[in-house]
Amino acid sequence: MNVRPRRHLFYQKKRSNLYRSFLWVFLILAGIWLINQVEIGAIQRPFQPTFTPTRSTISYTSEGDASFTAGQLEEAISAYKEATNVDPDDIEVWVKLARIQVYSSNLVTTDAQRIQRLQDALESIDKAIVLAPDDSTVHATKAFVMDWLWSATLLAGQDPKTMLAEAEQEATRALQLDGQNVLAMAYYAEIMVDQQKWSQAEKIIIQAIERGPEIMDVHRVYAYVLESTSNYNQAIEEYQKAIEINPNLTFLYISVGANYRRLAFSSTIPLERDDLYDKALEYFAKAARLNTQLQILDPIPYISIAKTYSQKGDFFAAALNIKKALSFDISNADIHGQLGIIYFKSRNYEGSIPALKCAVQGCTAAESCEARFGRECAQGETSSDVIGLPLSNSTVVYYYTYGSVLAALSLPQRNYCPEAVQVLKQVRADFSSDETIIGIVSAGEQICASLNQDLLQTPTPLPTSTPVPTPRS
Repeated sequence: MNVRPRRHLFYQKKRSNLYRSFLWVFLILAGIWLINQVEIGAIQRPFQPTFTPTRSTISYTSEGDASFTAGQLEEAISAYKEATNVDPDDIEVWVKLARIQVYSSNLVTTDAQRIQRLQDALESIDKAIVLAPDDSTVHATKAFVMDWLWSATLLAGQDPKTMLAEAEQEATRALQLDGQNVLAMAYYAEIMVDQQKWSQAEKIIIQAIERGPEIMDVHRVYAYVLESTSNYNQAIEEYQKAIEINPNLTFLYISVGANYRRLAFSSTIPLERDDLYDKALEYFAKAARLNTQLQILDPIPYISIAKTYSQKGDFFAAALNIKKALSFDISNADIHGQLGIIYFKSRNYEGSIPALKCAVQGCTAAESCEARFGRECAQGETSSDVIGLPLSNSTVVYYYTYGSVLAALSLPQRNYCPEAVQVLKQVRADFSSDETIIGIVSAGEQICASLNQDLLQTPTPLPTSTPVPTPRS
């Protein structure tokens, strides 16, 4: 019996398909090629993190803001610079960078360092001016930068020419663009003080205080206006208000201490004077502790402490603190000069010579140890060569003190006068209009002139060990 096979009612028998086979071969080859490209690095693996993750301007700016609030000005500057690298057209970042660069100039000790930092600030704010020529805050900040740069340049003995007038023009422009700009008012008042227009400065800063009592800069400038008119107690109160707003800025504590020290110096009541000195030392110590917490190696609080002890007549404590300051920056000629002044005031005239030499002429690493410790460098002891400071308003005290000590200690058998006369001559040439300085210079010159006259009148006998030559016939 023949039975027919059953029909495929619900399915069909699979048959080979040429196109499908071709597709599979293509996919396999493509997969092999893709794996090969990943292995050689031509194609990155999916979801793999980038090797250098990029950060946004907001991220860097927030870091800069936080660092400034914490008192870490150098870190704030670095963060803002990174923000400008990411977005060089961000006006607000350039303004913040310039402002903090100005304030950070309080943390350096030499004229050259201070001027360089302020020139950096001027470069920053000039970039903001290009981006926003009609922005009130940009012009206000430039006024602030130029005012401080003028002050630093003047102190360094240079001629800033029209810089202060340009600062006033910038502040005026800022207020023309926005008459309610509180920072512009504050910086304008600061410029008025530097122009010795105290009544105008007071009127402007009071308006700023009324409009922006929550701004640190406003209280700082008001304190500056007050101390410029010898209202030191009120100035202290304003600096303390600024500290309440920004409690981690060491230069504010230094300013409070300096005002207490001025009050102490002018006090005629011994108990009151001692109490004021103690308050000054307390604020300087707060600045030093704050730096320790922030891991900032800043010599300025210890310099301020040393000056206070020196003013009190405690030269031993003064020397200890100035040496502590010097340990942070052993190549700093200015701190060497201050050490020399402390030795001079304590009547350690011999000891003052090496330190003052480092400040005026510079010195080797070995001479620096002699200046600091009165001995040669010990094994493993850190030292450094020191580059001398140019003569300026802030360094002239080192020059005339050095020249005077050399002249006073000169003897026929140990004559420092050639060097003393050279130093004093330089001071005379640059400060001929200052009667007090010229009086000091003249005294040193007279000592050397008298010594030279004695040497001319008294023949120096030949040493017995030196043979006398026989004249030729």
